[in-house]
Amino acid sequence: MNQSIIFTDQAVWSDTDKVVVFTAQQQGQLIECRVAVSYLEQLSQLKIEQEKAALKVFSEFRFDLEDLAEELIEAEEFNASGQIEIS
Repeated sequence: MNQSIIFTDQAVWSDTDKVVVFTAQQQGQLIECRVAVSYLEQLSQLKIEQEKAALKVFSEFRFDLEDLAEELIEAEEFNASGQIEIS
């Protein structure tokens, strides 16, 4: 794992966008990472309809999702808002 990218423990559900949002920090800069519910459903093979289920699946796959987000950050695959999207 690249020590220059650190992930916080916090993850929150955005009901508006149907994503789990977590934060990375690289060289002091905070980077919002967003995982689409459709991606979580693919990973878990479950239908996710509630916040609790989304956060549970995120927690189960957290390390894999952080690794993927780290790769995207290193490749500078930011969206127009400066976020990392996993979908």
